[in-house]
Amino acid sequence: MTSQSSLISHLVELRTRVLKALSSVLVIFMLLAYWAQDLYGILAAPLVATIPEGASMIATSVASPFFAPFKLTMVLSFFIAIPYVLYQIWGFIAPGLYRNEKKLVAPLLLSSTLLFYSGIAFAYFVVFPLAFSFFSAVAPDDVLISPDISEYLSFVLKIFFAFGVAFEIPVAIILMCWTGMTTPEQLRKKRSHVIVAAFVVGMLLTPPDVISQVLLAIPMWFLFEVGVVVGSWYTKDANQKEDIDADDTEYEDSSGQQKHDNQENETKS
Repeated sequence: MTSQSSLISHLVELRTRVLKALSSVLVIFMLLAYWAQDLYGILAAPLVATIPEGASMIATSVASPFFAPFKLTMVLSFFIAIPYVLYQIWGFIAPGLYRNEKKLVAPLLLSSTLLFYSGIAFAYFVVFPLAFSFFSAVAPDDVLISPDISEYLSFVLKIFFAFGVAFEIPVAIILMCWTGMTTPEQLRKKRSHVIVAAFVVGMLLTPPDVISQVLLAIPMWFLFEVGVVVGSWYTKDANQKEDIDADDTEYEDSSGQQKHDNQENETKS
């Protein structure tokens, strides 16, 4: 097979897997579209529970009551389809990986998915009730709280994305330790810088309020510590593997040299 035909076959496979991933999102969207309004009600529940009595959410745009729930359903469909999308990515890159790389990448794909879902769940069940209660408590008495449904959707999607990505810190640390970019010892020495960086990232990724910033920075710090511990295991395994490979190479070299000497002795005799 020539290089050109090989490239074409890879591009065809890539197109097929991309279409499968997009089709999975579309199928899930079609299944959930009927309950779009109910899904938005579930999303708005943490806010509705904290706004004062008599207040309600509003729609400042004519089409917002229709488009906001369907936009949420589309994003939710992608979130649900992430495992299948990652499976398609794995199916495309797996043939080009070594055996030890497959043993690392496959668990990381699974753990990254679970961590992303965990970040979203943490934001919904922990951050939203605390943040919305704080916003309602500090609002002036003469201000009627009536959030717009489109603005609320944009707000929560940003929070979901920020926490989902932030919870991937252990995966990033494991990859850096495994590839040799850094070591757990170096990361431990920079712990104070990491803590400051966690609060800075929390300030940049979340809306301008202290509650969301702190609730993002503290889990990032905790996940950093988890990543350092797990990364030390992978670093140790990698060093052990290098030692085993070196021993095997030395054994093969000595065996080959011994065999060569034996052949020379037989020729002389």
